[in-house]
Amino acid sequence: MYKAVWARVRAVVCGVVGRARSMRGDTGMVTSEYAMGIVAAVAFAVVLYKVVTSGAVSAELQAIVKRALDAKA
Repeated sequence: MYKAVWARVRAVVCGVVGRARSMRGDTGMVTSEYAMGIVAAVAFAVVLYKVVTSGAVSAELQAIVKRALDAKA
């Protein structure tokens, strides 16, 4: 599901940015492009948060930290 959502957000962002830049000659982003960039960044942050807080990833991160703390110098 996350892959489908991310693909849709990327398609929307790339489509808006690509059309806007081809229609005008100046550089930089307009307000709507900033808004789409923020939406894409928030969507990526949500997906990343869900992955990191999932059971398997959380357990693996805890195991890595425990091994690092138990390591002998």
